Amino acid sequence: MKLSQYAKQHGISYKTAWRWYKAGHLDAYQTATGTVIVRDQPAVAPPTGRIALYARVSSADHKEDLARQMERLRTYALARGYQVAKEVTEIASGLNDQRPKLSKLLQDQSLGTIVIEHRDRLTRFGYHYIEQLLANEGRRVEVIFPGDTTDDLVDDFVSVITSMAARIYGRGNSKRRAAQIKACIEKQMEEEEA
Repeated sequence: MKLSQYAKQHGISYKTAWRWYKAGHLDAYQTATGTVIVRDQPAVAPPTGRIALYARVSSADHKEDLARQMERLRTYALARGYQVAKEVTEIASGLNDQRPKLSKLLQDQSLGTIVIEHRDRLTRFGYHYIEQLLANEGRRVEVIFPGDTTDDLVDDFVSVITSMAARIYGRGNSKRRAAQIKACIEKQMEEEEA
């Protein structure tokens, strides 16, 4: 579908959809005429139980990012027609497994669906364990922007490198460096498969 249709369907402005496309958050491509086409998204299972939104940043320096992240979650939930029961924001490292707000959120049996922006907002490692444990309870995690690749090992490796680069070089350069490393790894994996 066209980017304008996607924006309308998701209840966001065209400008926001364009920024998401330019940032690489949408599975989309641009035609020779300049039209941006968003590929059909896989069907998302309907939410179960009450809905919670969870946003996290790694340090107080990124507090503004936390507010923007929560606003994107609200926009997504509104576009899907979700009745949000709880909003949780947390400032803590994704590597820290002692996050009281996340623990409380995961223990709340009345919440059926937890909506997050990216998998690494919930945790840097062990996402599938959390997902499976919630599924066993009839609950689930809904991720707005799934992983960058279809290879979990590459995604995990990129998470480690991004986290390390963020600490070493600062957040601004970390995504660029992680993207370069990711491209190198993917190239190597393609060469090994050939």
